[in-house]
Amino acid sequence: MACVCYRAVDALYSLAKGVFYPGLHYGLKWEMEGVERIPERGPVLLASNHISYLDPLTLAYVANERGRHVRFLAKAELFDKRGLGSLLRGAKQIPVQRGSANAAQALSGGVDALRRGECVTVFPEGTISLDLEPMAGKSGTARLAREAGVPVTPVGLWGTQRMLFKGRKPHWQWGVAQTAVVGEPVVVGRDDHVKDATDRIMRAICACVARARTIYPQRPDPGDEWWWREPNTAVLRSVRAGASAPKETA
Repeated sequence: MACVCYRAVDALYSLAKGVFYPGLHYGLKWEMEGVERIPERGPVLLASNHISYLDPLTLAYVANERGRHVRFLAKAELFDKRGLGSLLRGAKQIPVQRGSANAAQALSGGVDALRRGECVTVFPEGTISLDLEPMAGKSGTARLAREAGVPVTPVGLWGTQRMLFKGRKPHWQWGVAQTAVVGEPVVVGRDDHVKDATDRIMRAICACVARARTIYPQRPDPGDEWWWREPNTAVLRSVRAGASAPKETA
């Protein structure tokens, strides 16, 4: 029964890939570094910055370079939306009950997936950064890594905020550059404090984001500078500092 279930899941995943992959592959101008750090088999936990509604698809594209199917941790309320919920459940994505009194139970689906040797992907910030800079991370990623005994592989994405960004009208265009940088895995020990581990994870993601901006091959036209940030502004916002979410930029 389990084999039948997973064949159905993989079939749905392959169908979704067939729909979205051509647009990502041919529509974007890709630059990648460090993709070889994603293992081709066995458990892997990818953690990325979050700047666009397209980030799940772009992160899946990066993982596909290593032949991996991704399982996203997504907020549980998305599974209640008509159409989207059915798609998420059918592709075996993982609901997370945010704000749950039982943090371990909220992440159990992710732990189980990692123990099965799957590729689980998360956005530690929990939402799109409105000023495009990495925000303070939430502790769930560190808890997940600690419970599953799997290191966190940091990823920095840059580019698709130009096309689909929160609060802005979608602007579809061909040839937009997309950079992705995969960093060295961050180990979370059983005795590590989750806040310290969260900062280490986000610091590694910040370094990947800075590098992704450094190798980004395009620059904004005059009057369109809203989407650009310099590499050196991708710095840690410590969870211990109680950093608040930034205000939306124009």
